[in-house]
Amino acid sequence: MELIEVQEGKAKILIPKAESIYDSPVFYNPRMALNRDIVVVLLNILNPKIVLDALSATGIRGIRFALETPAEEVWLNDISEDAYELMKRNVMLNFDGELRESKGRAILKGEKTIVINHDDANRLMAERHRYFHFIDLDPFGSPMEFLDTALRSAKRRGILGVTATDGAPLCGAHPRACLRKYLAVPLRGELCHEVGTRILVGVIARYAAKYDLGIDVILAYYKDHYFRAFVKLKDGARKGDETLEKLGYIYFDDKTGKFELEQGFLPTRPNAYGPVWLGPLKDEKIVSKMVKEAESLSLARKKQALKLLKMIDQELDIPLFYDTHAIGRRLKIETKKVEEIISALREQGYEATRTHFSPTGIKTSAPYEVFIETIKRI
Repeated sequence: MELIEVQEGKAKILIPKAESIYDSPVFYNPRMALNRDIVVVLLNILNPKIVLDALSATGIRGIRFALETPAEEVWLNDISEDAYELMKRNVMLNFDGELRESKGRAILKGEKTIVINHDDANRLMAERHRYFHFIDLDPFGSPMEFLDTALRSAKRRGILGVTATDGAPLCGAHPRACLRKYLAVPLRGELCHEVGTRILVGVIARYAAKYDLGIDVILAYYKDHYFRAFVKLKDGARKGDETLEKLGYIYFDDKTGKFELEQGFLPTRPNAYGPVWLGPLKDEKIVSKMVKEAESLSLARKKQALKLLKMIDQELDIPLFYDTHAIGRRLKIETKKVEEIISALREQGYEATRTHFSPTGIKTSAPYEVFIETIKRI
């Protein structure tokens, strides 16, 4: 396996030389550097001590945790023999010391403890019951096969970071796959990225409730080709019950672009999309801190990270939005620029902002009829 060296953040790693990232014997996706930047920023604020990158591949994520965050004990894990051997080399490329290896596990002890593990992620997490303060699940595709075990391996007030890259099911192109994996009916169309994000958070909430756990959403977003959610677990059956109360359904009229929301565990009408999370998608105080923290850190994609975080920080945190282009096509009206519509809505006393889910979308407290009247008038 021919290797080349790349730099990401403060980490130097070796990756296999390949024509395509999908042909590589050990997966490394440079486009996910922004994903890793965001979690590095978050961990610098939340300060979890024992963290796990459950599906490490080259080890880049866990190595960045060790180099760029206050974490004291960092676990890197992968089931692939090639990945395990490469992780060991990459750890030694970035840290001084001696690796002590025994039975598929290598440990480097210094200022921080780094554990490199060769095993199935579910087996590792099952063995480390209630051990980790933070677990990051970043699989190729759906995270669902790892979610149950991660919820048992995290401390009862721990934090989960969950990535889903299977956009087709979550965006409604493959609705049966979404039903099968996420136990939810997806919505295809201009709202799919936000609905997919809310489906992901919703299924985390339902799985957590089985273990008498609730969740608070720290940050959930969509970017490029993936959905991302960070949640803090809340201990107790009552917390689980309170969390489930934030689930609900969406009713969407494809002819007009109008949507309605219904709170509740089961829908009361046909043609409902969900269940989805109808609660907040961010902790406003933490996201504001993340913006300031990102400005001070040496990130791999600093400009992109700041742009995304600032937009989310300013975004109105309510379910769903109106897409000006899609509604304009439906109603055969010419719409003005997004900022002009936002200004007109605010002049009428309504809240209105852009949304990171769509460059032509507007989140607003204005009713649908007011929104339509506004875009027709200006």
